[in-house]
Amino acid sequence: MRDPLGRGVAEFMGTFTLVFVGAGSILAAVGYRDPTLIGIALAHGLAIGVMVSAVGHISGGHFNPAVTLGFLVTRRIEPGLAVVYWFAQFVAATVASLLLWWIFPNNVVDAAKLGAPTLNSSIGSGAGLALEAILTFFLVWVIFATAADPRGTFKSIAGLAIGFTITLDVLIGGPLTGAAMNPARAFGPQLVHHQWSDGWIWYLGPALGAVAAAVLYEWLYLRPLAPEPVGPPETGVLEPGPGETAAS
Repeated sequence: MRDPLGRGVAEFMGTFTLVFVGAGSILAAVGYRDPTLIGIALAHGLAIGVMVSAVGHISGGHFNPAVTLGFLVTRRIEPGLAVVYWFAQFVAATVASLLLWWIFPNNVVDAAKLGAPTLNSSIGSGAGLALEAILTFFLVWVIFATAADPRGTFKSIAGLAIGFTITLDVLIGGPLTGAAMNPARAFGPQLVHHQWSDGWIWYLGPALGAVAAAVLYEWLYLRPLAPEPVGPPETGVLEPGPGETAAS
């Protein structure tokens, strides 16, 4: 487990930025009617996109306990380091929420419920759970495709792709469930504002979606082939050279 402190701090900074900017944009929208839903979606997406680009090379840019869970079940992170990530993520969300509670007027905090995700009265808890799971599936699928897959584009557009995924998820899910997709994003405001109604949705839903996406992508695209097929160069898989065998 290399440099757990450095990686934990990177996870803290990324998660803090997400909650402070994301929940803060909701407080601004409720208290001052600016930004709109598009602005809120962009605030969440930009926060993630910027921080993944900034510190993704240090910690992988999870900023989300569900993402870390996906990496854990596919054995792409050591259990001890996963615990460090979870601790950093939940503490960062709490600190960010406390600062928002201190900065914004009480009437705005109460009206916006400190940016805690809430279930729209027009849908049931089952639909809310399914929506959070699906939105998180999209997010973790994109993370695995751009950051975990060695053929992906982590160094060039991973932050952009992940940020855009957050944005599109908030655009559809924001009015219905808050589109947290992230237990830490839910936990901070819930804890500080004591807003626990239907709270289990934002823990179980993202966990299910993240594990499903991680396992499916791992199984379909990241499993080592045994033995690896070989063929002429035009197939994209080179023949082994003299004295070599196909990798298993």
